[in-house]
Amino acid sequence: MIERNLEPRLRAAATHYPIVTLTGPRQSGKTTLCRQVFADKPYVSLEASDAREYALRDPRGFLKEHIGGAIFDEIQRAPDLLSYLQGEVDADRAPGRFVLTGSQHFGLLQSISQSLAGRTAVLNLLPLSWDEVLRFPTPPADLFQALWTGSCPAIHDRGVPVQDWLSDYVTTYVERDVRQVLNVVDLVDFQRYLRLAAGRSSQLFNAAGLAADVGVAANTASAWLSVLETSFLTYRLPPFFTNVGQRLIKAPKVHLIDSGLLCTLLGIQSPEQLRLHPLRGAIFESWVAAELSKVVAASPLHPSLWFYRDRKGLEADALLQSGPHVTILETKSAETVPGDAFKTLDKVEQELRKDPTVRETTKVLVYGGEVEQEGERGAVWSWRNVALRLGEPIGPAV
Repeated sequence: MIERNLEPRLRAAATHYPIVTLTGPRQSGKTTLCRQVFADKPYVSLEASDAREYALRDPRGFLKEHIGGAIFDEIQRAPDLLSYLQGEVDADRAPGRFVLTGSQHFGLLQSISQSLAGRTAVLNLLPLSWDEVLRFPTPPADLFQALWTGSCPAIHDRGVPVQDWLSDYVTTYVERDVRQVLNVVDLVDFQRYLRLAAGRSSQLFNAAGLAADVGVAANTASAWLSVLETSFLTYRLPPFFTNVGQRLIKAPKVHLIDSGLLCTLLGIQSPEQLRLHPLRGAIFESWVAAELSKVVAASPLHPSLWFYRDRKGLEADALLQSGPHVTILETKSAETVPGDAFKTLDKVEQELRKDPTVRETTKVLVYGGEVEQEGERGAVWSWRNVALRLGEPIGPAV
């Protein structure tokens, strides 16, 4: 397996906290990463019924067998164990003793906040970023193959058929796990919701409109989105608030984290079909937003991620803020840079400069072509290098 960008933060956390908790969607590579980084620790999967039953029936005896520390995989399957872990690490706060992984983010964090506050670091491992995909022997050759294939590690590591694997993922994990959390009775409604939500990726979230299309109540549509988000399947991008906040739209944008899963839910069956699809621009924007979210998850600088849109329709797809510096990003899936590429970016920059907390700005167009440019008005980045560029130090120089 390749080296993951989160590995340095994971190793660092284990030198400061007695427990490290790694969350993320199913099949994002959590188990592989933990077993790779902490190869000297015993590994216990709480998905296994015998291990889970032992941990729940006799938690003190279970922990006594792992007094030196261990990796407990899918810890949300035995949430009562966390309170006993609290006592264990309070008695011995040696850093890095226990490593926990979990997929159901909401239930896991709820239990951690009750039992392990101040005792554990919590890190999120999202699916592969593009620069991680490039570490495999045969990465996708072009933009539309990359978008259609997506970023789930198993596809790139084991070469499994893309459509089969993603379809099974929807059935096995999304519909099973999310339905369990939501206690969804009508699978047909939920399947329709998933596909309609996919069709709105990169758009402002409108609970009432989505609910009406599905045929459920607005609060149900909002609740379903919250669980998709806490299961790391969708990403809620908030609007940027400045000193002209009264003019800004307050609804968030919603993106699906994995472009391959997004294509599957939209019924796109090949890269060639995606190339001509009317939603290819929205899919590309969601892909770039996902790359940004992975940069934020792996960065020790904790940058903030936003989008900009005011009531007059002025919009920038994403803002990446680190201290007083803001990188303003616009996305275009076309292979040609439009002549007025920086017109909107210039206007957004002017508005942001009215905020006294914003002292430096960088304007960037991310597009579907190959040639990169730098000029007085901003930079043009190829989609191929977006992950590399985003991984560079955040600041005024591009």
